[in-house]
Amino acid sequence: MSEEWGFAPPPFKPDEALQRLRRDLREAGLTEREGRFERRGSVIARAAVAAGAIEAAVVKQPSRGSPQWQPTRTLKSSAELRDFVIHLKKQLSAWSDDDE
Repeated sequence: MSEEWGFAPPPFKPDEALQRLRRDLREAGLTEREGRFERRGSVIARAAVAAGAIEAAVVKQPSRGSPQWQPTRTLKSSAELRDFVIHLKKQLSAWSDDDE
C-alpha cells in the first residue's frame, strides 16, 4: 500500500552538494588539495562531481605513500552525502596519530 504525501524531496544538486562536502571536511580538520582531502600530509578522502552525482572515496588507512582506497561511493542524495560525512568522521576518530 503506497501513501502519497504530496511533496517530494528537493532535487539533488551535485555542485552545491560538493561545496557542502568541502565545508564539512574542512570543519573536520582536513585540507583540500586538487580534489583530495588531507590531514597532516596524508591523503584521507577524495571527491568529485561525475554524471549528476558525487563520486567519493576514503582510504583504508592514512599513508604518506600511495594510498589504498576503499571502494568508491556514488552519492546521489543529501542523505547519502550526510552518511558519507558521518562515516568519514568516525574513521578519523578511530585513526590515531600513530596510524599516520
